[in-house]
Amino acid sequence: MLPSLAAASAPSQKLRVGVMGLQRGRAHITGFQAVPNVEIAWVCDVDQKRAAAGADLANKGQDSPVQVTGDFRKILDDGSVDILSIATPNFWQAPATILACQAGKHVYVEKPGSHTPEEAELMVQAARKYDRKVQMGTQRRSYPSMITGMRKLREGTIGRILHVRTWYVSARQGIGKGKPVPVPDFLDYNLWQGPVPERPYKSNLIHYNWHWHWHYGGGELLNNGVHALDLARWGLGVDYPNRVSYFGTRHYHDDDQETPDTGVAQFDLGTASASWNGSSCERRAHEKVAFCTFYGEGGSMAFDSSGYKIYDPKGKLLDELAGTPGDVPHFRNLCDAIRKGTPLTQDIAEGQKSTLWCHLGNIAHRTGSTLEINPQTGRIENNEKAMQLWKRRYREGWQPKV
Repeated sequence: MLPSLAAASAPSQKLRVGVMGLQRGRAHITGFQAVPNVEIAWVCDVDQKRAAAGADLANKGQDSPVQVTGDFRKILDDGSVDILSIATPNFWQAPATILACQAGKHVYVEKPGSHTPEEAELMVQAARKYDRKVQMGTQRRSYPSMITGMRKLREGTIGRILHVRTWYVSARQGIGKGKPVPVPDFLDYNLWQGPVPERPYKSNLIHYNWHWHWHYGGGELLNNGVHALDLARWGLGVDYPNRVSYFGTRHYHDDDQETPDTGVAQFDLGTASASWNGSSCERRAHEKVAFCTFYGEGGSMAFDSSGYKIYDPKGKLLDELAGTPGDVPHFRNLCDAIRKGTPLTQDIAEGQKSTLWCHLGNIAHRTGSTLEINPQTGRIENNEKAMQLWKRRYREGWQPKV
């Protein structure tokens, strides 16, 4: 029997969690601690300062002291750990998920979950092969208000859906132009890079700016677009689009960023369409646009970050529900799935369908093409240049294998 299987058969069994990546992972610590009979067994970060801060936070919330490591493989070696909770950069998420499944751990993995479409396929294969519960961190799937709203939408409250518009704005500053500098003595840069081909350390990369480099991240579409497009796909009840385009560019800063700061991704679904409009460096403050709006023959339904409003065709408000945002229901759902067999609200297979929309958008942008997609499989058709971005190269010894 795999080490973690005992927990799955005992509803009262205490679940022990290891958290990997201690910026966003700090919310994982407090989120899991808010679920009854769950404790944090390990915290892990390649940054010693973050690891220490994460341990302090975890120890404040429970009686049992946590163990601290810079190498998550020590967590995998601990047979008493039930869950690996992954809050790392994108490029680590799929390799860590696959290794965790192989080690008998259930997994909570932050969005987007994968760095390439191939990784998306592999992590789903791993979850199934090793019979592990893998929950992706698009947490709105567990909000009661969102579940209620989506049920109403799917029941036809605005009639046949014709289009979905999703929206993201921010006011990100430039990152400057990095210079080669020594690696800080508190950072294990070798392990931070992990599976990706090695590049020299530079001054403006860690801890957040990797998002805007194709080598490590997927830009704003993969960073935040996945949340809104997951709602779009959920409401439409579809898996994959027929065609994808993404016209975007950099306008605001002359710096090292490679990914667009402004752009629109379009998804053709045959009977309907969807779009993601992203503006990373301009909040467009006078434009009060909902996070995700569905337009139907009988009106529209606008979802904000946690609730919804329903309008008739003339814009009259008919119904609304203000939700309460928060991560805890999503963590609780994973624990219930492990203990009681409750269905996951965002199983990795479902989550990676939404992530694939973002991968496809980025591939369309990077190749300057409109992608033709097989709507049954999500695979790109008749575009060899685009398919070259379906997978990536890895450092020796880190190639994910299922």
